[in-house]
Amino acid sequence: MPDATTAAAEDPARLAAWLARNAVDSLPDGALAGRLAAARAQGRPLRVKLGIDPTAPDIHLGHAVVLRKLSEFQQAGHKVVLIIGDYTARVGDPSGRSELRPMLSPEQIGQNAATFQEQALKILDADPERLEVRRNGEWLDMPMADLLGLVRTTTAAQLLERDDFAKRWSANEPISLLELLYPLLQAYDSVAIDADVELGGTDQKFNLLLGRDIQRAYGKPEQAILTMPLLAGIEGQRKMSKSLGNQIGITDPPQEIYGKTMSIPDEAIVEYRRLLLERDDDPLAPVAGGSTAEASADAEASAAAGAGAAPTALAGSSARDAKRALARELVQWLYSAQDADAAERHFERVFVEHEMPEEIAEASFARDAGALHLPGLMAAEFGMSSSQARRLIDQGGVTLGEASLAPGEYDVPGERADGQVLRVGKRRFRRLRAA
Repeated sequence: MPDATTAAAEDPARLAAWLARNAVDSLPDGALAGRLAAARAQGRPLRVKLGIDPTAPDIHLGHAVVLRKLSEFQQAGHKVVLIIGDYTARVGDPSGRSELRPMLSPEQIGQNAATFQEQALKILDADPERLEVRRNGEWLDMPMADLLGLVRTTTAAQLLERDDFAKRWSANEPISLLELLYPLLQAYDSVAIDADVELGGTDQKFNLLLGRDIQRAYGKPEQAILTMPLLAGIEGQRKMSKSLGNQIGITDPPQEIYGKTMSIPDEAIVEYRRLLLERDDDPLAPVAGGSTAEASADAEASAAAGAGAAPTALAGSSARDAKRALARELVQWLYSAQDADAAERHFERVFVEHEMPEEIAEASFARDAGALHLPGLMAAEFGMSSSQARRLIDQGGVTLGEASLAPGEYDVPGERADGQVLRVGKRRFRRLRAA
């Protein structure tokens, strides 16, 4: 007897409705069901594309929203094509930017790409039948004649319709030719890997739709697109981004994940849960509308409306309990139930009872160095820059032993530091040892 996913694959409209839930856009109307039906007729899985530029070394929960949706396509029997944009990262995605992104070195891009791929496998199925990992340098390092052929497919006016370009153009702000080239390069990825479906955040909608135009220009079937909501950062205002310092990394230590989750605003709890944890594992489960056609129409209508009404906010003790449950489940998802228990005990001890953690990792420094330069040690131990470390000290966010460090107090005598606990912010601790 076939399982639910196999049976759902025989009903493209129902499966499309299941896959499109929680999406903001499913475009064009009916395209996803159409691609599912075509793939079924051809006896093959869909090729579902996600491109990620490795402009930073770590994946955070904002990325996880799209990665979870990709895992649902895998669950339904389709193949995810994860494109590591080692070539487009040299250009820099201008989405949501008011200025040109700085260019990264090939070494930085290579290191980030390796980390991205490793971390994505915490969420995606690594089975080669369900996952293909490519780097777009394979095809974008093209001869000039091929690049000119790509550029001829699109007009400057089309590119300047894009919201961020349009705003900069109206404000008489500079737009580089390099930035105008980026959407074309990303779109060509869809041609190169024969994408049936492409996913991205709502800020990628222009690029994803352009992919359809470029596929058509090259005589390829046009991809369906799904855009996913942008997860707010821990302050609840701007989208989660490492450059903004408001992220929860999927490889952050369990205590960090738990503590950061406890700091999100109450009104963000429902959205975090909806996008990161809630799951309907049965594609045949009843969906609103009754019939298959109505179900698919309802899903697309919900997507067009921004995935439905705004989540209901929680308050008071119910918000506190819901936030603790959310923090526990996030740690359990990314690590284990045991790690979730330990992270909760740590939070209770440090933030509720105001005691030191039960276990504190040690950091050693050279005994004969004289003064200990704390920004350098903090950068090495906590993955921050030296300038970030100095800023934390200047803001009174760093404690050595029982005393907060004064602004500009970057160097302390080794004998003062030896054996003391260095506390950085609310959640990071190291016991210092002279070696």
